Amino acid sequence: MAFLAETRPTLAGTLWPASSHPLVRAVVLVLAGTLFLTLSAKTKVPFWPVEMTMQTFAVMVIGAAYGWRLGAITVIAYLAEGAMGLPVFTGTPEKGLGLAYMMGPTGGYLVGFVFAAAIVGWAAERGASASPLKLGATMLAADVVLFAFGVLWLGTLLGWDKPILAWGVLPFIPGEALKIALAAVGIPALWALVKRR
Repeated sequence: MAFLAETRPTLAGTLWPASSHPLVRAVVLVLAGTLFLTLSAKTKVPFWPVEMTMQTFAVMVIGAAYGWRLGAITVIAYLAEGAMGLPVFTGTPEKGLGLAYMMGPTGGYLVGFVFAAAIVGWAAERGASASPLKLGATMLAADVVLFAFGVLWLGTLLGWDKPILAWGVLPFIPGEALKIALAAVGIPALWALVKRR
């Protein structure tokens, strides 16, 4: 079980070591991550059976590149930006802003983002980001946790007598599979490029 405790450098840590200006580094990476999350929330891709945003892709990539602590902090900072009323979420400002938006149907998924980034980041710090299969399996597990939070909140908000899985999970499975595949292949490819240089 030694591999569970052994940590390895993250992609962000390799490209920008923490030893040089750690506070500045952390702030810049968090702000870059929240910008990436905002852009991913606003990116809508025509897909079947529902239109797809790239938010969960961004969450997984941030976790894999930053590690669990910085990845989770970045997502929390993103949620804080949204709570303060900045239009960082999908459908904002049209569908509302701030805490009112976050208490709506997507609130559970937003909380799930934090845990998904932490799960992927924890595995990445233990070498999973070098292997598409390991990273893909980790991202799938993280996505299950993310959707569990979403479904629990959706059912609580709308009532468990409603078709919660049909509304909150099933239409998104094809898109999630594609995003996980892209992230699970992309991060190891980026690692390989970094190592070659």
